[in-house]
Amino acid sequence: MRLILSRKGFDSSAGGCPSPVLPDGSLCVLPIPDPQSGIRYSDIHYGGRQLGKIAADLTGGRVGRGHGAHLDPDLLASSLPRASGWRPLLGQMGAAQGHLRNQGVQAGDLFLFFGVFRPAHIHQRRWRFVPGTRPFHAIWGWLEVGQVIPVDKLEASELPWARYHPHFRYSQDPSNTLYVASDSGVFPRLADRLILTDPAARLPTRWRLPSAFFPSGGKIPLSYHHNPDRWRLDPPWCYLTCAARGQEFVLDLSVYSELEGWVAALTEEAGVTTERGI
Repeated sequence: MRLILSRKGFDSSAGGCPSPVLPDGSLCVLPIPDPQSGIRYSDIHYGGRQLGKIAADLTGGRVGRGHGAHLDPDLLASSLPRASGWRPLLGQMGAAQGHLRNQGVQAGDLFLFFGVFRPAHIHQRRWRFVPGTRPFHAIWGWLEVGQVIPVDKLEASELPWARYHPHFRYSQDPSNTLYVASDSGVFPRLADRLILTDPAARLPTRWRLPSAFFPSGGKIPLSYHHNPDRWRLDPPWCYLTCAARGQEFVLDLSVYSELEGWVAALTEEAGVTTERGI
């Protein structure tokens, strides 16, 4: 099985700020802006809240309630009204999809989605980031791949429940691909085990990981992280300077079998909300 650490949601370039950690500890992922999408921020709900106000407040109106939102991955049935047969899914294309293809990602592999977050609260009826807090990377959801589907090869009658998805809005591109879930979930509350950023670091890209991630003994490291200068081992942790570029970082768990317990703990023991479709 391959593990894919997949960067998704607002950041300094896409959206212009982190996604918020709400006062109850909720990881409220803000999808990146997408003018081609038929989904608006005001259409999307998380935990009973409309994302349009949160996005507009935290960006100072740069991302408005009526702006198009790239809701991808789309993991929660409650985010939007759904057609019968809906399943959680992820779309990918271009260089990022080329990397997934070259790494052999297929049914049975597991995406762990991470993003940049910062605590936020309501001040004078508007959302703002808590002063004095820093952004950090954290894992917020996961998707086990059930099917890998090239969008351009679909007949017009196929997957009617998925036609709302932004990847059906693009012109023909042979790399345009859907990953349909066999199982998936989100982590409803922030927990220490979900945080990737080293607590002592000033930058979110300085990660502290379980030492089993360390590419010792000639193992092929996490993709995009082949430079040994990025890594430092100090059990029970290893430290990684995460690549600033790249969306999908792939690791072969058949080589890193010690990580299987860590993955199981995330998806089974952290109180996740799972989604298998409707």
